[in-house]
Amino acid sequence: MKPFAFERARNVDHALSLAAAAPGARFLAGGTNLLDLMKLEIEQPDTLIDVGRLPLADISETAGGGLRIGALATNTFVASDPRVRSRYPVLARAILSGASVQLRNKASMGGNLMQRTRCTYFMDPAKPCNKRLPGSGCSAMGGLSQATALFGASEFCAAVSASDMSVALAVLDAEVETVRADGSVRRRPVETLHRLPGDAPQVDTDLAPDELILAVELPPPPSGSQVWRKVRARASYIGALASIAVAGDRVALGAVAARPWRARATEAALAGGAAPREAAEAELVSASGQDGRKSLVRRLATDAIQESLKGGRS
Repeated sequence: MKPFAFERARNVDHALSLAAAAPGARFLAGGTNLLDLMKLEIEQPDTLIDVGRLPLADISETAGGGLRIGALATNTFVASDPRVRSRYPVLARAILSGASVQLRNKASMGGNLMQRTRCTYFMDPAKPCNKRLPGSGCSAMGGLSQATALFGASEFCAAVSASDMSVALAVLDAEVETVRADGSVRRRPVETLHRLPGDAPQVDTDLAPDELILAVELPPPPSGSQVWRKVRARASYIGALASIAVAGDRVALGAVAARPWRARATEAALAGGAAPREAAEAELVSASGQDGRKSLVRRLATDAIQESLKGGRS
């Protein structure tokens, strides 16, 4: 592991000033992803800024009837909160499907959003990867990976997002609140936090280097059923081959793009009275990549939408 400086933030302002003074610094919360990548020398920050003790771990009601979840709330804490379980069951289920108990006890809300792809070639320093080393090539193109992007890929990268939680947050129309060293606060939808690869796949999100996630805010829960489904290669805490979140009339797909993918074509088809399979197919018209994965997504989406229409809550 490459040597690095370590700073412990006393408060949010201190964390931001440290980040502004150390270009290339990374914020450290639970460390369940970043530290692993540092051991593999995929991530090589010069400075780590420990934000794990900042007072950003509460879950509170909002004036509009939603929930505000602090960026440092652990995944276990969020998934077990009675308000999340009763009002946003799709979020609780997505979190519980994403990792072991031990990891959920350490992983934070903000850290989960910031985790990097689990693409086999990104995780192997011996293989060319534009996301890891720009200009080196993309080994996933024509490779053996089972999980390449169906939507939003470019000639430079076909990696997919690893976050199950972000798929549920996207279908719930959740927003991320961030702050920068100059005091400016921004809010944006979770579904647009991550960038599609374009010609710069090494840049995962639209966050500035000195920008810190403060919270995720959920609007009031949508009317209708909430359903979560995930398919993986084996019955363990491994990344998804495909996943889907349905909440009322909204649909989001996971492990099919570099960010959670709101299935707008599927939503429009359902609004027009299409059957579940027809609605699933409406989204896949624009998909590229492996036919086997398209078929998997089609079956998964059809099943989840059917369950939702029957009043399912799983």
